[in-house]
Amino acid sequence: MNTSWFLSWCSPHFPGKSTKAQLLILDDWGPDRLTATQRRDLMEIVEERYGRGSTMITSQLPITAWHDVIGEPTFADAILDRIVHNAYRLELEGASMRKTIAKTDDEMPQS
Repeated sequence: MNTSWFLSWCSPHFPGKSTKAQLLILDDWGPDRLTATQRRDLMEIVEERYGRGSTMITSQLPITAWHDVIGEPTFADAILDRIVHNAYRLELEGASMRKTIAKTDDEMPQS
């Protein structure tokens, strides 16, 4: 999912949409730095959802890099404080499943 599209859809043009879902998924978060508008939108989404709904974030970046992705230190501190508080964190290790599946497909005999 394109981060800029997601943030534009959820906030301010669609107020309250992000809190109606029991689970909000931010998939593949963080490949690009956030713009000022995206930072504000993400802050609004995180504030709206805090204590009201679950948010799942998947990212290939370590959490230590998320501060830099958000950009502005004050926003980054506020956003990450709300995300990390009461969070369950699962770090997966090993080869990418896409690579594993592709390798298996390549090894299969062609008929």
